[in-house]
Amino acid sequence: MRQLRLYYTPGMLVDDERALVRRSQERDLQAYGELVVRHEAAVFRVCWRLLGDRAAAEDAAQDVFLRAYDRLDTFDLDRPFGPWVRKVAANWCLNRLAAARPTQPLDEDDGRGPIGPASDHPEAVQVGRELEAEVRGALRALPDKHRAVVELRHFQDLSYSEIATALKLPVTDVRSYLFRARRLLAERLGHLRGEG
Repeated sequence: MRQLRLYYTPGMLVDDERALVRRSQERDLQAYGELVVRHEAAVFRVCWRLLGDRAAAEDAAQDVFLRAYDRLDTFDLDRPFGPWVRKVAANWCLNRLAAARPTQPLDEDDGRGPIGPASDHPEAVQVGRELEAEVRGALRALPDKHRAVVELRHFQDLSYSEIATALKLPVTDVRSYLFRARRLLAERLGHLRGEG
C-alpha cells in the first residue's frame, strides 16, 4: 500500500489562505466559512479585550465577519487575511464603544477567557484570576483609542504604521496614545511591582 506524503513548503498555508480569500471574493460561502473557522478565536479575543464582555464579544465577532464579508472586494490579496480581519474587528469595536458608552460596569470574566490559569493549584489559580481581573480592569479603564492601540500593538503585534492605517490616525498619534496608555497602566498597576 502506498503512503501519501505531505511536504510543507514555506508559503503553503499563505497560498492556501489566499485561494480561500479569492474564492470568498467570488462569494463562495464554504471558502469564507473556512476563513471564519481559522480566524474566529483571534477576532473574538480582539473583541473581548476591547469590549470587556464575553457575550458582547461573541456578538461583535459575528458582526465583524459579516462586515468583513461585505468588504472582501477591498481586501488586497498580497496581504495576509488575519491582520486585516483583526483590524476590522478593532475598528468595529471602537465604533460601537464610541456610539454607546456602557451605562453599567462591564461584567467580569467567568474564568474561561482567552487567558487561562497557569496552574491547577487552587491558590495559584485564584491569584492568577485576581491579577488577570486587575489587569483587565486597568485596560478597560483606558480611553477607547488608548485601549485599541494597546490591543493592536501588544496583543495583535501590529506595527505602528499598521495601527495608524487601521485606526485612521497619524503614526505620531499612535505613538502618543501608546505612551499615555502605558503610563496610565503603570500608574494603575504599579503596586503589582511593589511601586505603590
